[in-house]
Amino acid sequence: MDTNTQTTQTTKQIEYLSRALKAPRIRDAAARLAEQARADGWTHEDYLAAVLDREVAARDASGAELRIRAAGFPARKSIEEFSFDHQRSVKREVIAHLATGAFLNEGGSNVVLLGPPGTGKTHLAIGLGIKAAQQGHRVLFATATEWVARLQNAHSQGRLPAELTRLRRYGLIIVDEVGYIPFEQDAANLFFQLVSSRYEHASLVLTSNLAFSRWGDVFGDQVTAAAMIDRIVHHAEVISLKGASYRLKDSGLATLPSALAENQQQSEN
Repeated sequence: MDTNTQTTQTTKQIEYLSRALKAPRIRDAAARLAEQARADGWTHEDYLAAVLDREVAARDASGAELRIRAAGFPARKSIEEFSFDHQRSVKREVIAHLATGAFLNEGGSNVVLLGPPGTGKTHLAIGLGIKAAQQGHRVLFATATEWVARLQNAHSQGRLPAELTRLRRYGLIIVDEVGYIPFEQDAANLFFQLVSSRYEHASLVLTSNLAFSRWGDVFGDQVTAAAMIDRIVHHAEVISLKGASYRLKDSGLATLPSALAENQQQSEN
């Protein structure tokens, strides 16, 4: 059997085996890397490792993309795109450390982003969520009112405990816009149950335009708010964003009407 015939048969066998393994990228990588392996004198082990590395990398990328799509982000915003030059109150090294996902492996550590509208809270929350998805974690994103609506629906159908258990399987839940709309007592209690169910088990990222001292106004009960804050911040990185809205940087307006008051309150707290 000549060399060309043997190569053709081997290629066909690789195609068959890659289909059987449901790994079509192995077929493509094997053909692409074969010439390089011969030219550079790779060992059989080097060649096999390179082919399998391509398959694993492609599967990881595909899995990350599926997790990002399933998370429900309102837009894609990366940590790399965040304007640290505009938002100087945020330390790059702190965000870089959070982006490694280390806090997700610490038994329910959280991240809280506080600041006026337009200061980058949601951008950072989404960016951290995307990083988490890329690192293999399941992520879900929704606003505080959307989370409450979801829990109210589960409660009305008699499956709230099951829903909370299911949500705890997600490595990261992002709660955006805490404080924009006050909650009724029943809604506040449901939100408390969400926070409590994840305490020291799985992570939260929360954003709010209000300092903690005003969360009692949102949840209608200072005791409930205090108990919730206690569980959130026990293991948490709390980041206060200050300054003018990024969305207004080209508008000629210095800041939003509420921003000065919010910045002043955060400075006092």
